[in-house]
Amino acid sequence: MGSYIVKRLLSAVPVLLGITLIVFLIMALIPGDPATAILGSYATPENVERLNRQLGLDEPMWKQYFIWLGNLLQGDMGRSFALNRPVLDEVLDRFGATLVLAGTSFVLCALLGVLAGVVSAARQYGLADKAITFAVIIGISVPPFFLGMMMILLFAVRLGWLPASGMYAIYGGGDLPDLLRHLIMPALALSVVATGVIGRLSRSAMLEVLRQDFIRTARAKGVHERSVIWRHALRAAMVSIIPVLGIQAGFVISGAVYIEIVFQWPGVGRMLVDAILRRDILLVQGGVVVVAACYVMFNILVDVAQSLLDPRIKT
Repeated sequence: MGSYIVKRLLSAVPVLLGITLIVFLIMALIPGDPATAILGSYATPENVERLNRQLGLDEPMWKQYFIWLGNLLQGDMGRSFALNRPVLDEVLDRFGATLVLAGTSFVLCALLGVLAGVVSAARQYGLADKAITFAVIIGISVPPFFLGMMMILLFAVRLGWLPASGMYAIYGGGDLPDLLRHLIMPALALSVVATGVIGRLSRSAMLEVLRQDFIRTARAKGVHERSVIWRHALRAAMVSIIPVLGIQAGFVISGAVYIEIVFQWPGVGRMLVDAILRRDILLVQGGVVVVAACYVMFNILVDVAQSLLDPRIKT
């Protein structure tokens, strides 16, 4: 197992390097002069030239990349000129809020999706299967940002049950109940599509396992049907379900960007949008690299978990 984990970690290195190169090139190819956008009304030719020199934008592009990459490998992501603070500090401050939102959404979609798939497969062609399938199709079809806006109109504006935006109340609050009230709508809106996808694929995986010989043998031995479904079939199906969870984790992380905008959630996604509008290059690059690194590490954890359930994967 140790050698497998090391192998997966080493395989992540070129992926992360590729991500840094792609992010750098995309930001470099955006039209406009970053120094002019940062300086705004103070963008005189002398100030623009001086800021370009400070940012290293007067160097060839390949040299800019290697300077930035060298600093990044030392833990220095540069300094945000718009916010006047280190990029790493800003990203870490915002990352906690994104982790709360994305983590809660992922737990919801994983639990509800697997539960829906298991129940649907166990009651194939029954009323529960049809109802779950209908709900899943609706969930997959509705864009999360649209669902979020409809939830705000209903639960915040019309009914007044939940707050419309933010992570905590502006005045007072700041405790766990206050956080949970602000978290309900964005977490649900972000998890709906992923729940539907996990539910559909979990159903397919369960149906495939339920047709196998060892399930028929367990039933022939008189094992209770509930034990057959939840102890035997689900464990075997998890080998196929876990990779789906890993893919949907990436969807949840990327989807957090527009959900944070809809609900004004103070996370990395909202920070990135604001930084792009300000042409804050170093902040955008640092934020994307941190999010991508977390996604890569999560997929490694998924692969390790899958190999624990099925040792054949390590070979």
